Amino acid sequence: MLVDLSGKIALVTGGSKGIGAASIRLLARSGAKVVLHYSSGQAEAERLAADIGSDSCALVRADLRRRGAAAELWRASVEAFGRIDLLVCNAALVAPLMLDAADEQWDRVWADTMQVNVRAIADLYRAALPHFLIGGGSIVAVASRAAFRGDETHLMHYAASKGALVALTRSIAKNFAADGITAYIVAPGFVRTERQEAVIATRGEADMLRDVPLGEMCTPDAVANVIAFLASGLARHATGATIDINGASYFH
Repeated sequence: MLVDLSGKIALVTGGSKGIGAASIRLLARSGAKVVLHYSSGQAEAERLAADIGSDSCALVRADLRRRGAAAELWRASVEAFGRIDLLVCNAALVAPLMLDAADEQWDRVWADTMQVNVRAIADLYRAALPHFLIGGGSIVAVASRAAFRGDETHLMHYAASKGALVALTRSIAKNFAADGITAYIVAPGFVRTERQEAVIATRGEADMLRDVPLGEMCTPDAVANVIAFLASGLARHATGATIDINGASYFH
């Protein structure tokens, strides 16, 4: 067991696959009860929840593209186990968008990206803070190295949303540390998730790793290890900090 999270209750958004699923597994192995949020990955979410057991894992579906869904997700999550101690904001929309896209597509993808990656998280924070002010709590936001170094042209909107997430989460850390609320950011580079497998197949792993001095692709478990450590309370004075997980490919 990496850390002891016995008695803790966590909500992990985007928990059916990738970093979210790895975090769910590790948090549960570390003793926490978990609320697994998912949107489209119902089969994967149900399999993971079955592996963990209904006493320790509750499922909540919510489409964070819809206004109001984040607040509903928070209420359902609290109802599942009575409270939440840890919020892991992992769900994100990554939708490539070219500069020459039709105006309608341009507007829709920008709006959906900012809704899922920023506004829904702001709504979750808004719902969580009064809850955390009573007994304390922790937030871990999954951003990206793209928030700091930018991204390719077809993912500029994604980079912008992650930059906004960083500023939002730092604001929470700054304003609520005295109230017993900690907030951290993890910023992965390339992670070998289901989503990235198609990119790896197209670009080739060697090309993707050209600027990664460590020379290997990060795994979801490696990111989950950092999330669990931050959730443990062993690094309270790091609140507001960003932990880079990118194989030394970018420092800020």
